[in-house]
Amino acid sequence: MRQSQQTTLRAAVSLSGVGVHSGNEVRMILHPAEADHGIAFLRTQIPGGHDRLIDARHLTVTATELCTVIGDRETGAVATIEHLMAALAGLGIDNVLVEIDGPEVPILDGSAEPFVQAIDQVGIVSLTATRRYLKVVKPVRVNQGKAFAELLPNDRTFRLDVEIDFPTPVIGRQRKSCDLSAAVFRREISRARTFGFMRDVEKLWSAGFALGASLENTVAIGEDGIINPEGLRYADEFVRHKLLDAIGDLSLAGMPLLGTYRSYCGGHRLNFAVLEALFSSRSNFAIVEVGTRREAGYAEIGRVAMAAFAPDVH
Repeated sequence: MRQSQQTTLRAAVSLSGVGVHSGNEVRMILHPAEADHGIAFLRTQIPGGHDRLIDARHLTVTATELCTVIGDRETGAVATIEHLMAALAGLGIDNVLVEIDGPEVPILDGSAEPFVQAIDQVGIVSLTATRRYLKVVKPVRVNQGKAFAELLPNDRTFRLDVEIDFPTPVIGRQRKSCDLSAAVFRREISRARTFGFMRDVEKLWSAGFALGASLENTVAIGEDGIINPEGLRYADEFVRHKLLDAIGDLSLAGMPLLGTYRSYCGGHRLNFAVLEALFSSRSNFAIVEVGTRREAGYAEIGRVAMAAFAPDVH
């Protein structure tokens, strides 16, 4: 059932860990926020002493190579936001200020589960303001070679249908679909970890990526199977993680979606591209409130790379 009121955290909660790409330690505090605040990152400890507030919106995305980055690297950016964003969207949280003292969200165990556990420590509260939904009115689609992503009308819910196809028997072709709810996110999606191929590690290191990756936070794929001693959390953990990433990336629409998302061999780049396609024309979407017939204009949308290195091309 769709939530009619906006939500936030009951209290602040802290997390810390290393960034999967930078390898640097970072501390993060999730703060409650007022209605219509949305999700925003307060980037602190920037060289020069100036903090920067960055809205978690598709308009602030500056990179989608191996992870999703918002903000400008020269004046302050935050990378690898997708797992945290997925946890917030998956649990139905509308308003949070994320205070972070480094350029990358900590990878923790490579999934969204640690963020879910942190949120559960403090709880979620409803606000008096009405929640607004972004309803897909017209189909939009983007293609990149054999890969595609599309958003289709769906008045009832936000449905995801994700398929991957890797030319290795360790992964192969996997497909997962679901209607997003907090229960489904917790049970079927939140624990799926990022993954990467051992054959790509040296290339990633030389490019400045995956410096913090380890078997503690990444499913590592060797020539003959999974390197991690504990194996997989789900038989189809790979596609579930791609679905997790899609939830996080698509939450950059700025409000919960009413629509169906479908992708084949997708990733951060395609997730961002399909949002750009959706917002390219006002006729593609409407903003609605649950229990009303009200539709809003475009102006009301705003203010208000392991998944990190999970490969985008396959």
